[in-house]
Amino acid sequence: MLKHTQCQCQIIITLFDELFLHSHNTQLLCALCDGRYGEADEPVYEPANAVHSHHQLVFAHGYFSSALHEISHWCLAGSSRRLLEDFGYWYQPDGRSALEQAEFEKVEIKPQAIEWLLSLASKTVFVASADNLSGEQCDDVAFRLALSAQARCYLSNGLPDRAALLLSTLQRKFGGQVSLDQLYWPEEAYK
Repeated sequence: MLKHTQCQCQIIITLFDELFLHSHNTQLLCALCDGRYGEADEPVYEPANAVHSHHQLVFAHGYFSSALHEISHWCLAGSSRRLLEDFGYWYQPDGRSALEQAEFEKVEIKPQAIEWLLSLASKTVFVASADNLSGEQCDDVAFRLALSAQARCYLSNGLPDRAALLLSTLQRKFGGQVSLDQLYWPEEAYK
């Protein structure tokens, strides 16, 4: 097994921890850098407990995009949800039926809309993810359209506080610009 040496995501970890470690007792961790290999290299939110004094927001595979995605879920979770493992959300793994997939997509619209905005701020590529590779074939156009509408709504009407703080921090750090015209898919007409 190869030892993972330096996480390519140290910048996002440092930024997140500077913003939220003390104010929200939450630290961002890369699963690989934390020694979580194989099945343990999966995203998870673990509230503080007898083993670790900070809430831990763990992203998978050392991917910057995974960090942004997990942060987006965290930015939406209220204080009571942040006391529950994985914020108390239901998660059916890859291989979902069409009905299960529809439920999954409903829950993913808001976090992926935030992720898209954070990606633009950090000048990274955003890929909408219906995340059901081995499940029933589903057309993701409706999901992507709902996602873009939500991203435009957030940009026009404001993000949740933690997401807004991180967005402005990422823009200062990476110089990414975020505008409404960037939040349309090719099959949408820019309005």
